[in-house]
Amino acid sequence: MKPPACNWPTRAAVLVLAWASGGSVAQTLAPVTVTATRTELPPFEVPASVDVLDGERLRGDGRAQLNLSESLSLLPGLLARDRQNQAQDLQLSVRGFGARSTFGVRGVRLYVDGIPATMPDGQGQLSHIDIASVGRLEVLRGPFSVLYGNSSGGVMQVFTEEGQGPPVLGGSVAAGSGGLRRADLRASGAAGPMAYVLSAGRLSTNGFRAHSAADREGANMRLDWDLAGDSRLTLLANSVKVEAQDPLGLNRQQFDTAPRSADPAATTFNTRKTVSQRQVGAVYERKVDADNQLRLMVYGGERATTQFQSIPVAVQAGAQHPGGVIGLDRSYGGLDARWTMRTTLAQRPLEMVGGLAYDSMSEQRRGWQNFQGSTLGVLGALRRDEDNRVTSLDPYLQATWKPAPRWTVNAGARHSRVNFDSADNYVVPGNGNDSGSVSYSATLPAAGVSFAPSAQWRVYAAAGRGFETPTFNELAYRATGGGLNFALRPSRSDNLEAGVKWRTAEGAATRAEWTAAVFHTATQDEIVTQSNTGGRSTFQNAGETRRRGLELAASIAPARHWLAQLSYTLLDARYRDAFACPVNANLCPAGQVPAGNRIPGTARHALAMELGWRPPTGWRSGVDARYLSNVAVNDVNSDAAASFVTLGAHVGYVFDLARWNIAATARVDNLADRKYAGSVIVNEGNGRYFEPAAGRNYVLSLSASYRF
Repeated sequence: MKPPACNWPTRAAVLVLAWASGGSVAQTLAPVTVTATRTELPPFEVPASVDVLDGERLRGDGRAQLNLSESLSLLPGLLARDRQNQAQDLQLSVRGFGARSTFGVRGVRLYVDGIPATMPDGQGQLSHIDIASVGRLEVLRGPFSVLYGNSSGGVMQVFTEEGQGPPVLGGSVAAGSGGLRRADLRASGAAGPMAYVLSAGRLSTNGFRAHSAADREGANMRLDWDLAGDSRLTLLANSVKVEAQDPLGLNRQQFDTAPRSADPAATTFNTRKTVSQRQVGAVYERKVDADNQLRLMVYGGERATTQFQSIPVAVQAGAQHPGGVIGLDRSYGGLDARWTMRTTLAQRPLEMVGGLAYDSMSEQRRGWQNFQGSTLGVLGALRRDEDNRVTSLDPYLQATWKPAPRWTVNAGARHSRVNFDSADNYVVPGNGNDSGSVSYSATLPAAGVSFAPSAQWRVYAAAGRGFETPTFNELAYRATGGGLNFALRPSRSDNLEAGVKWRTAEGAATRAEWTAAVFHTATQDEIVTQSNTGGRSTFQNAGETRRRGLELAASIAPARHWLAQLSYTLLDARYRDAFACPVNANLCPAGQVPAGNRIPGTARHALAMELGWRPPTGWRSGVDARYLSNVAVNDVNSDAAASFVTLGAHVGYVFDLARWNIAATARVDNLADRKYAGSVIVNEGNGRYFEPAAGRNYVLSLSASYRF
């Protein structure tokens, strides 16, 4: 994918590129391209719902840069929840996929610089993204997501900015509510055949709630070499370390009366989490000739996680209980080999991509008691010890063909095979050997067609079939007894989408575009919660579910330096079949989840609007609004987080001084000081469903860069 040639937010359109330049150099800007189907196309030409955000969208307008949820509200179909809890990963869902996840990102494939941030079992995390050096972020929704393999209800890809031009040294600092402090440094440029981007930063916060302080530090590197013979080598490396307290969720009474509090169990057991990750990767690209290109990607990394939970001492007495402290030491790696060929079919242009992806993850999973004698919140006796391994091997083939000047056909297929293996090292009286293995496989096809009635219109339709295996976290426990739950089956989905895209003619005084898409997804064997008690979550296969809806997005630049944007999502996500949930009466008081219930964690309506004034220098300002309808917190829909509207505003000033560029910004979010749940913990066994969002809060930021 080629990076956008602009420095402002972009919604995958020349419209925003032209707006960013004030219209003065719109004809010279390079087009934005994406590879939603792994064949390079402008987003306007892709028969799918795909959006692009420039890195400045993630950093600009005075955002705190705590996580990506601050800047994704304008992407229809995607819901990024504000957890106000740095001990838990970003809660992310696409068209309802991933909404039920209580840990990490589930159901959405994640990539950073082409390297999977989703493990082969489908569990992903985004804590290592360095927002300070992001060049662009791409989100793909709909049927073509399935071409990325297991657990791909949607795809999010983040790319580090590529160095270019004379050396630039810059940095930024920020301070805000809740004791927020952030500082980062960045160097970029190009010298001869090599280009580079280096960045490092530190962030700390006391948190909006009690017992929610966090510290995060990280570094990121990208080096690009133009080699002889039309070849290119990119080296990537990053590291991150996070230490965060966990305030846990709140029950209804706690949320209503004291939203800034932490559950008493959080302080009693000093619930917290530490994460340390290091990762490296390399991408080699060679243009063999005018019609053939080779791409090789390899990567590897290590991630260590320790999490102290609030499980009561008495609950841990059973011989098969894994304890109240989780330790995960993971090593992972893989490769992707890809060949791109341009040829003709029936004397019409054809581009084909064939490849093979291999990914592996090995983990040592251990559990300890969270007490020693009467001292709570410390590492105690070992209660679990197993070596787990998961691998995936996926060949794929995709193509783009233009059978006529106005028609484009995209098609592809991927065969995904995922193998799980577990060796139990903790065998004691009452807890036998629970070793085992299981394999899942599926062939995942997708196809789409696009028609161009004119230069301003595109109409498309697409279909695809995907699947989602259980993750190791979902296999971790059986409802009764110990060992992994290898009886779980993967869920399988049939995805349909149709859409229309429109933009103003080139050179129009007022530049505008809009997109609309309708979608329908039917899933069989949905993986759902079976029980959630005593720190143990178990899962089962339900019957059918249905996700259907409408997505709208629009942008208009009515005059120089002005931009208005809007997005709306209608999502109806429901269980089509009733299913039994007999283990936990708190989750299923009637013993059954009835057909027709909403899938928890999903909102029926989401609306976001922004209006901004952003000249290259001088004063800048903007306002934004967001509406989200209520969100059910559990399968039986017994409670819900209420709907809310939030307002935000920012003002800043940018000026050039010799070789310096300096910007200062003040931002206020939740202007009306609205009390609302930023996210929910779906099916939380203690009824602690609610994670309150921050009240009125501010951020003051200052950035400067020097061009040599």
